[in-house]
This record gives sequence, structure tokens and C-alpha cells, in this order.
Amino acid sequence: MTEIDLRVQVLNSFLTTPHGKLADVAPMHRQGMEWDPLFYMHLAAWYNDHGEVRDHKVLFVAHLLTSDIEQHRDAGWMLLQRLPVHMISAALDHAKQVIGKVPRSFKSAIEYALRGLEQNPQRFDRTALRSHKHLKHLYASLRIAPGPRAQAILFDEQPPADSPLVQLKVLAQTDDPGEQARIIVEHRIPYTTAVGALKVMSPSVLVALIDVMTPQEVINHLASLQKRGAFDHPEVKALIEARLREAEDDGRVSTLKATRAIASTNLDDDTRTVLTDVTDRRVAQIARIDKPTALFVDKSSSMTEAIEVAKEVAAMVSAICTDFRVLAFDSEVFEVKARGHSRSDWEKAFALIRAQGSTSIGAPLAKLARERHYVEQVIIITDMGDNTAPLFDQAYGEYTAALGLGPQVVIVGVGGQNSHFLNRLRSINVPLTVWEFRGDYYSLPNLLPLLAMPSRAELVEQIMAIDVPLRSVQ
Repeated sequence: MTEIDLRVQVLNSFLTTPHGKLADVAPMHRQGMEWDPLFYMHLAAWYNDHGEVRDHKVLFVAHLLTSDIEQHRDAGWMLLQRLPVHMISAALDHAKQVIGKVPRSFKSAIEYALRGLEQNPQRFDRTALRSHKHLKHLYASLRIAPGPRAQAILFDEQPPADSPLVQLKVLAQTDDPGEQARIIVEHRIPYTTAVGALKVMSPSVLVALIDVMTPQEVINHLASLQKRGAFDHPEVKALIEARLREAEDDGRVSTLKATRAIASTNLDDDTRTVLTDVTDRRVAQIARIDKPTALFVDKSSSMTEAIEVAKEVAAMVSAICTDFRVLAFDSEVFEVKARGHSRSDWEKAFALIRAQGSTSIGAPLAKLARERHYVEQVIIITDMGDNTAPLFDQAYGEYTAALGLGPQVVIVGVGGQNSHFLNRLRSINVPLTVWEFRGDYYSLPNLLPLLAMPSRAELVEQIMAIDVPLRSVQ
């Protein structure tokens, strides 16, 4: 295996999403660091700026800071400073419980971050409001002596008079909606904290809460806001939609949070349109796919989940790719066309596609060969149970012979992997990326940077060109 092949293999492994189960993917980070320590360090810096999955950012910091390599520890020290407190806490717990050690540099990095918070009382108090438990955990578990304000707020539970934590108690005790709204806005009381303190939410209180929420928080709590009657008041609804629009240019917003909110919340058409527009803008900021691309969707028996995944992938790719075709298949091939590129457009396009029949993964590629339709990459959403002619490896050879090009193949495995199928493709040197989908739709945007690059090797080169932040002093 060449050096570039090894780095591509490491890169492909980071398409998965731990979804809070950090221990499950710790071996992946450990192995990636051992295989290519230099690439791992650059990948950590690249992922910090471009990655969508916060769990991986936590894992990169934890593994860099516990590495035996000094440059790794220096890079981890700097990257930790960019994490919010709850993610720093998760990195520390992972180091203790899974990796089994917390070097002095790890404690130093956390203490430096805490001292920086303490120097800004307003920022410290806001952090204490949102992440009280995590903040206290960092001080206590590492025996870091808190400053006077941290001691009063976290351990003595006697916050200073100017602290918003004092106002939180006042908020819980007053029944005046106007006073409640004033306290929320003036002291930036977070939504989740205020919900626990308030028995009833008036329109003025809802307006105040939305005013202090980030776009991501509004998306996260749409169902809760709806339950509390926020959409029953035109002025409150308009404010929610304005806040959602801000998510279009907010790099902190998870790209697919908006579409998952549509799926899980019974929203009106106007709000659904806003959320769809937000997703389209966020996707467009991730990447631009210039290569002719085809999506093959396995609709054979038991592939209902593959069809659901395909709706999301089709919506994302169609928004940033001008030459894009979607073909569903069992033993036959069915073209899927949408009138637009939103999630709802693709929902309608797939409305008549049902999971049934046998599996010929080669059938859609054979169709493209007959039509002499040129594509440079193919995305296949399947369980890899290729059991009906034309088989994919055969169709791939025929396509290459007919058009003079073998497209790159990205397989999104739904329902596990089939080693026999993969080995057949590798035996004929199909340029292959395999990603096992494990049910987390928020991980799907991780595909886009890979699909947008001319080759995996070029993406590796881009990652290696990233400047890694290193501490200048020990």
C-alpha cells in the first residue's frame, strides 16, 4: 500500500459519526495516529475548520494531547482552546476512561482555558449558565484551584450580585411577563435554563428567549417552541423565521439539523421553506461538485432505509452539482427526477419508490453505458448484496470500455458490508471509498468535501497543506 493510499484509508474512516459513543471509534483515532502521525495531526487541524461532527473534534484533541509525540501535544493544546467547555469536558473524560491517562500538558491546556474564562467575568457567567456541571467537573476532577468568582458560583453556590445566575433566581420568583422578558434579554438567560425556571411563557417572554438564542438553538428547540405556542403568534413566528435565516451564514450550524427538524416537527409550509433554504445555503458553503455524478439507490427488499438516506444525499448533491442523475434499482432501473433540489422535492420524487425485488447493482451503470452517459463518480447506497446480473464489477468493466473512463465509486453501506462484493471490486482496481452508514443523518454532509474533490489524493494534499497550530512556549 502506498503512502497516499494509506492516508486515503485513514481519511475515509473519519466519515463515521460516533454520536456520543466516543469509545466506539477510539481505535480508529489510535490507529490513524500510529499509521501516519504527521497526516493525523494535519487532519485534526483541517477537521477543526471543515468537519461537521463535534465528536471527532473532541477525539482529535484527546488523542493528540495524550500522544507520546511532543508536536501532537502542542497541536492538541492549541486546538483545545477552540472547544466549548462541554466538549473539553468530554475530551477529558475520554482521556481518563478510554485512553487511560491525562498528561501534564492536558491539564495545562485545560487550566489555561479556564483562566482565560475567569479573566472575562461576563463570558465566565454565560458559560456557567449553560455548562455549570461541565465547568465544575473540569475544576474538581483536575484539582484546579478556582478563582474567587468561579469558587463563589460553582462551589459555594453564592454568585456575585452582578451575576446573571442571581437573576435566574429572580426570574423564577416573578410572575410579571415584562420583568421576565427584561431579565432574559439583559442577562442573556439561555432557553434551556429559562424553561426550567418559568411556569408559563407569554408572547413577550418567547420573544425575549428567541432574541438571545443562537440560530442553532432555535433549530434544536423548534418542537419545544411549537409546544409552548410560539407559532400561534405572528410576531413570534416571524422572529423565529428571521433567526432561522441567520443560520444560512453561521458556520456553527450543523448542515442537516434543519432538514431533520422538518422531519421531526409538524411545521407550517412557510417555516419549512425557510428551513429548506437554510440547508441549501449551508450545503452550498461546504463544497461545489463539478464532476458529472450519478447516485444509484438500492430499492431491493429490505432497503427502505437506503431510500430514506438517498433523499438526503440527493437533496445535498443536487444543490451543488449541475450534472447529476439519480437511478433507483432492484433488478431493473428507475430514473428518479425532482422538480427542485430541496428535501421536499426529493421526498415527492421518491414517493412511488418502494423497497422490493432482487439486487443488480450493475444495472444502473449498464444503463448509463448503453446511453453513453459520461460520469466521473458514482455514489451507491446499498447493502452490497449484488445477486442478479449484470453484476457491478462486470458492468464497471463494460462501462470503462465503452466510455474510456472508470468512474470513482463511493459506496454508502446501509445494513452492513459485504466483503465478497468489495473484494470483487478491488480485484479489478475500482477506485473505491466505502462508508458504513450507522443511522446518523447528521453525518451525511461529511460526504460532500470528498465528492467535491477531483480525487482523494488531492484532498489528502489539501489537508497536508493546512498549517497546524503549535504552542510557541512550553
